[in-house]
Amino acid sequence: MSTADTTEQTAPTRHIGWVLGALMLTMLLAALDQTIVSTALPTITSDLGGLSELSWVVTAYLLAATASTPIWGKLSDLYGRKLMLQSAVVIFVIASALAGLSQNMSQLIATRALQGLGGGGLMVLVMAVIADVIPPRERGKYTGLFGAVFGMASIIGPLLGGFFTQHLSWRWIFYINLPLGIAAFLVLGAVLHLPRHREKHIIDWTGAVLLVVGVTSLLMAAVWGGQQYRWGSGEILGLVALGVAALFWFVMHERRAPEPIVSMSLFRNRVFSVTAAIGFVVGFAMFGAIVYLSIYLQVVNGSTPTQSGLQLLPLMGGVIVTSILSGRLIARTGRYKIFPIIGTGLATIGLFMLSRLGGDSPYWEIAVAMVILGAGLGNVMQVLILAVQNAVDARDIGAATSASTFFRSIGGSFGTAIFGALWTARLTTELKDVMPAGASTGGDPTHSMQAIHALPAALQADVLDAFARAIDFTFLMAVPIMAVGFVLAWFLPEVTLRKTHNIEEMLADDAAVPLPSSD
Repeated sequence: MSTADTTEQTAPTRHIGWVLGALMLTMLLAALDQTIVSTALPTITSDLGGLSELSWVVTAYLLAATASTPIWGKLSDLYGRKLMLQSAVVIFVIASALAGLSQNMSQLIATRALQGLGGGGLMVLVMAVIADVIPPRERGKYTGLFGAVFGMASIIGPLLGGFFTQHLSWRWIFYINLPLGIAAFLVLGAVLHLPRHREKHIIDWTGAVLLVVGVTSLLMAAVWGGQQYRWGSGEILGLVALGVAALFWFVMHERRAPEPIVSMSLFRNRVFSVTAAIGFVVGFAMFGAIVYLSIYLQVVNGSTPTQSGLQLLPLMGGVIVTSILSGRLIARTGRYKIFPIIGTGLATIGLFMLSRLGGDSPYWEIAVAMVILGAGLGNVMQVLILAVQNAVDARDIGAATSASTFFRSIGGSFGTAIFGALWTARLTTELKDVMPAGASTGGDPTHSMQAIHALPAALQADVLDAFARAIDFTFLMAVPIMAVGFVLAWFLPEVTLRKTHNIEEMLADDAAVPLPSSD
């Protein structure tokens, strides 16, 4: 190998510590937003009008992130990781400021969707940049560190969310993104330095529109079905038909597109196909069920937002420990298949234990269930990305990473929407059984926590038991879905992890500011 070639390959990794620090800061920005909202959601929806509409706040974010994830990955392959990553940061920061200024649920849902547009880029592009600079065999220990960042955000997030909500205002859970985002933007500009490749590109805007229309239509059908409209109504059937038609057209179009957003050739790779399926079902069960932990802790157990943040620590601790441990073991052994098997198995057990909780369950029982669920999730999420990146060509890493993340996100989107519908329907049934005929409850008890607390003591206890049973039902519905992920994990091929990669094949942007010298 020539000296010039050596320089080209090692330049991006000369200051790997600076680069990893910049990426961790960016990951923290995205991860913190997902976790800091959890403990504040009951208060936010109570203040703005509708505890029963909580799933909309989550679904709007996941919907935008889901639809935009493969677009970000493809654009980064075409125009460079750095430019797209910084663009995602800018969108995310602006949306955070607007979310903090929301005056009603419609504004909050709209700005959360805009946040999701930026957040979809943050998560996938950070992982793609890691793939640019770290060989697969060594990547396990670094992805473990990034999993730990996510876990740390999972610990700090609920605590900050609870503290801001209880002592300042829930609006600060969005405003905190402003200084973090500005810092991430500046640090990325200063230290992220990768080879630059210039070529003429064609953007698949038709595919992007078809993807957004298809995903949005099906998600809206899932959210509205059985609530705003009957499942067999013309509105729901029309949305389903539109979604299916748009996605079918999307697949047909992508097979002919010169530079597709999601390359259909990826599905010929068995590793990609299996990890996509696992990611979908895990995201479905995880996002669809975990969002209700904060409701259980605050509404049923009567915890304050700050207390509920502390009570979620066992879940986050499980994620952190197993994420780091699995990453190090993969780097040492070069094998990864066993971890999704263990992870999905533990997550299934944890969800089942959560489905057995009642209004009077001791906290230690809740904590044990959360530790097991967290340990399961920590063994799955990062490993799936690693397996995909190792199994595809270097030039396809951005598209493959984003497509893999897309299926996990779309699973989370549908899970949140469908479990939200199941929870609302079950809660309505449970409340009918406990509300005495002709009783005056002072309004809809699901409208806010204040309305629940205003009920007479005996009726309030019955209402809280109804909430507990509805939440238990939601967790129980997640169990068989996660069990499907456990079965799929056994079919994941074990491909030997590469020890090197050719950085010249990577399509990435250059830095505007040179790296600081370590000499």
